[in-house]
Amino acid sequence: MKRLFGNTGGLKANQLRRLEKLYRRRMPPENAISFDLAKEISRVSGEIRRQVGLLIDRSGRVIWVIVGDHRQIVIPDVSEYRLAAGRLRGLRCIHTHLNGESLTRDDLTDLALLRLDMIGVVSVENDAQPPRVFLAHILPFPTSDRPYQLLPPFRAHETHVRCLQTIKALEDELANVRALHRSDGGKERALLVSVTAESTRSNDLAELRELATSSGITVVGDVVQHRKEADSRFLLGRGKLEELTVALLAKGATLIVFDQELNPSQIRSITNQIDIKVIDRTMLILDIFAQRAQSREGKLQVELAQLKYLLPRLTTKNTAMSRLTGGIGGRGPGETKLEINRRRSRDRIAHLEKSLSLVRRQRKQRRARRDKKQLPIISIVGYTNAGKSTLLNTLTKSRALVENRLFATLDPSSRRLRFPKDIEVIVTDTVGFIKDLPRDLVVAFRATLEELESADLLLHVVDISNPRFMDQIRSVETILTDLQLQDIAIIRVLNKQDLVDPESVLRVTRRVNGVPVSATRSTTLMPLIEEMQHRILQINRP
Repeated sequence: MKRLFGNTGGLKANQLRRLEKLYRRRMPPENAISFDLAKEISRVSGEIRRQVGLLIDRSGRVIWVIVGDHRQIVIPDVSEYRLAAGRLRGLRCIHTHLNGESLTRDDLTDLALLRLDMIGVVSVENDAQPPRVFLAHILPFPTSDRPYQLLPPFRAHETHVRCLQTIKALEDELANVRALHRSDGGKERALLVSVTAESTRSNDLAELRELATSSGITVVGDVVQHRKEADSRFLLGRGKLEELTVALLAKGATLIVFDQELNPSQIRSITNQIDIKVIDRTMLILDIFAQRAQSREGKLQVELAQLKYLLPRLTTKNTAMSRLTGGIGGRGPGETKLEINRRRSRDRIAHLEKSLSLVRRQRKQRRARRDKKQLPIISIVGYTNAGKSTLLNTLTKSRALVENRLFATLDPSSRRLRFPKDIEVIVTDTVGFIKDLPRDLVVAFRATLEELESADLLLHVVDISNPRFMDQIRSVETILTDLQLQDIAIIRVLNKQDLVDPESVLRVTRRVNGVPVSATRSTTLMPLIEEMQHRILQINRP
C-alpha cells in the first residue's frame, strides 16, 4: 500500500516515483534520520519547491511520505498509533524547510500536540555540503513554559544522536513523572480553562478552582481567553488550543476542566486534537455529587443526572468520559458497543425515574403527616458552602456533617426547633445552589427540591465574607424563581460576620436587608431567632 499524503498535483511522473521510493526506505533505528535519506528528501524538496516530510516508526521504517507546499506540511491522522500512559506516539516526523530555517513554532506545537518521539527539520541548501538537521523532543520535567528540548543542529552525516536510547530515556522519565503524581495520592492535575465574551472581561476562575479542589483535583494553572464569540468547534481559538497543549505538558496536567458546558461535538473535536481527558463544569459538579451522595435517594438522583448528561455523549470518540466511567485515557468503544451502552443507559434512566417517582410519593406522605401536626416548616437555602449546615447545627444543637468545601452535604436534613414563645417548628437543610446549576441536576433533585414547596419560611444563607456574595444572592434567587418559590416569605441570613469588619457588615445589612450572624456562635443568633419567630407568628395568625 502506498502511503503518499498531501497535494501531489502538478508533480511530474518521475518526481512522484522518487517520492514513492522514499516510502520503501528503511534506515538504522538508532539514527534520527540517515544521511542518505536526509540527502534524498532535501534534493527532492529542492527540485519540486515544496516541503517534504517523513513519518518514521521506531524500527526505522518510513510509514508516511508527506507532500506540502513551500511553507508547511500537514501531518495525516496518526490516531492508529495509540498513546499509552507515560509513553510517546512511537513516531518521529522529519521534514524539509526550503529556506534553511530551523524548527518553527508550528513544528514544536505538533511535537507537543501529537506527543511525537521527535520532530526534525532537514534544510534545503544550495551548497555541496550535507544538509543541516534540527531536532527537538519533549521534556518530561519542564523547567519553564517550554516543555521541549532543542538539540544542537548538526550535519546529516553526523550520527551522534542516539535516537532510540533518547526516546527510551524520555519514556522512563515520563513514567517516573506519573509515579510521582500517583505517590501524591493519585490526584488528577488539572488546567482550568474559560472562554468569556470580550464585553465581560471577567477572568475569575475562583469558583471553578474551588469546585476542582472540592473534587480532590490539584489545580496546576488556568487559561482564560476573551473572544467576541466562542468557537463553535473548539470553544477556544485554534491558536489558543495549541498554546494550551504546550501549557499542559509544561505543567504536567492530566486533565482539562472547562468553565463552560461543552456540547458532544466540541468534546470530540478537542479530544481529537489533544490526547488528554477533557471535562466541563457540569461534569465536575456531577463528579462531586457522585462522591458526596450517601443516602439511597441521593445516589439515585446523582446517577440519573449523570446518565442523562452522558447519554448524548456516548457517541463521542474521546477520553472525556473516563473520569465518570473509569479507564483513564481510554478511547471510545466500537459502534456496536456504543449501541448497547445507549440502550442500557436508556433502560437504566427509565428504572431510576420510576424509583424516584416512588421517592416523591413517599415524601408527599411524610409532608402530609407533618401537615396534620400543623408544624410550621422553615427551609434553609443558599449558595453552596455558605454555612447552611452549620446554621442548622447551631440552631437545633444537632450534628449534621459540616465541611469547608463546596457541596459537602447533598442529603437533606430535618430537625425540630422550639422558639422562646413555645412554638415548635421543623427546620430543613437542602442541597446547596450554585451559579448555572446544571439542568439535569435540577431535574434529578426534583424530589428533594419539592421539600421547599411546603416551606412556610425560607432562610437564605449568604456568605458575606465572599467577595462574590452579590452574584451568589442573584444566582440563588434566580433558581428559587425558576422553581416558582419566589412567593414564599424569606429572610436573608448574612453569615460569617466575624470575618468582615463591622462597618462593612452594617453597610451590607442595609443594602440587602438581612440579619447578620455568625453561624458558629450561638450568641449571635438571637436576632435571627426573634425574626423567625415573628415571621412564623405572622404566617399562622388567623
